[in-house]
Amino acid sequence: MKILFLTPPLKAWDSHGFHRAANQMHAQVASYIRTKGIAQVAVLDCRAMDYDWEMMLAKIKEINPDAVFLGDQLFSTCGAAVIWYFNEAMRLIKEKFPKIITVASGLWYSADYERQMRLNPWIDYILIGEGEITLEDLINNLKIKAKNERDIPGLVSRNGQSSVVVGPHRSLIPDLNALPMPAYDLFPMDKYVGHTYWKSFAEMMTSRGCPGKCHFCYEWALYDSRSAAQDFTSWRGMTGKRIVDELDVLEKQYGIKTVVMQDDAFNSDTKAMIEFCEEKIKRGNNVGWVCLGRADQWISQQQLLPLMRRAGLFMALTGVEVEDDKTLTKTGKGVTIGQIKKTIHILREQNIGTVGTVLVGLRDDTEEKIKKRLETADEIDPDVFALDYLTPVPNSPDWRYGIQKKWFDPDTIDLKTWDFQHPVIPTDHLTIEEVGRLGAWCMREYYSKPERIHRIFMSNYDDKVKLCVKDFMDNISKWEINSQVTA
Repeated sequence: MKILFLTPPLKAWDSHGFHRAANQMHAQVASYIRTKGIAQVAVLDCRAMDYDWEMMLAKIKEINPDAVFLGDQLFSTCGAAVIWYFNEAMRLIKEKFPKIITVASGLWYSADYERQMRLNPWIDYILIGEGEITLEDLINNLKIKAKNERDIPGLVSRNGQSSVVVGPHRSLIPDLNALPMPAYDLFPMDKYVGHTYWKSFAEMMTSRGCPGKCHFCYEWALYDSRSAAQDFTSWRGMTGKRIVDELDVLEKQYGIKTVVMQDDAFNSDTKAMIEFCEEKIKRGNNVGWVCLGRADQWISQQQLLPLMRRAGLFMALTGVEVEDDKTLTKTGKGVTIGQIKKTIHILREQNIGTVGTVLVGLRDDTEEKIKKRLETADEIDPDVFALDYLTPVPNSPDWRYGIQKKWFDPDTIDLKTWDFQHPVIPTDHLTIEEVGRLGAWCMREYYSKPERIHRIFMSNYDDKVKLCVKDFMDNISKWEINSQVTA
């Protein structure tokens, strides 16, 4: 049996400029299946190769797979819009090659499996949650039909054309260190670029889950709706040594110079962070890296920041999100504005560039609250102001609230615009058009301060920080276009 891991033609976020990286879910699951020796694996990354839909189908014919796998675990690929592209790819594949088995997994599919199966008859199977072991079980069962598909944990299948069958809950993988190295050799690693200017680029995932439980988080859409909260908060991470092992492969075999650790909270394990930094320095690994972390974690590790900087950390992200502690509490964030301010300050002291994420379109947002949010962000002063529109994902409290308010019908939403960079729902006080107008105003206003731009470009930051800021500024006009709601 041959499994093709397919990334169809899709775009990146407009705010990220020219940005593309190997699909981490594909790299990890393909490596697992290859290591088990139960199927041949192949990768087709149409985005990296600039293939259109017609070329995609031609390449699939050439590869001649028995099954095609599509899935993602990062919302930063292009938000939930990635699901539109996956569904369209499977539709075209079934139309052209009806015997090819289609398998979907990861973001959105895990949390919304019944609806996705019902609306997309070209999907044969959905793997809920982590895909490695469920795909292994599915492949083995397709070969010998040893058990009823309804008995395979984490598997969604069909009983004829009319009904959907869901297997039991699949337990999480307890030790990520037991997983094999991602199959980077299957990908066109020389094609990947970050933020237009970061050449020889890669992304990594070294943990799963998050210690937080924010209402707006995309991770709700990664887990089984029957146990979402428990699985979501079950954070598991790799050892520092294992992370450096992967960085060594990326640097020595593929010439990678810059990596973004896409974990939601890369620095959750202080012991692993120290081990990672010391091991990276000891080995002379020169890859520069960026990571995401919660404000309370950054502050607790303040004494480690010089070590992190020596180990190559040149930029760090923390969530600002809203305008005051009361609103932070409502979102379930679990940090304070004071902690966020201190985080930006202590990172800047070490010449580490900063990214602050901000949300617009929360359920009780008013024009006054959004303008206050910009004032708060302006005072906190991250180098990159990364604004997202609230985009509900299945399983999340905001998803349930939006359905209750009849703001959207899950059966008819246009997923192509649900990318976190288009306003898609109103608030209790604002129309979608007003949300978009205020979001575009915030983006333009933040980057209009000459003193901020002067501070950044005259700083001792790594040049990659300055180039990232330039990329965000160069793409503000695209952000404004996305913010406009058309009938």
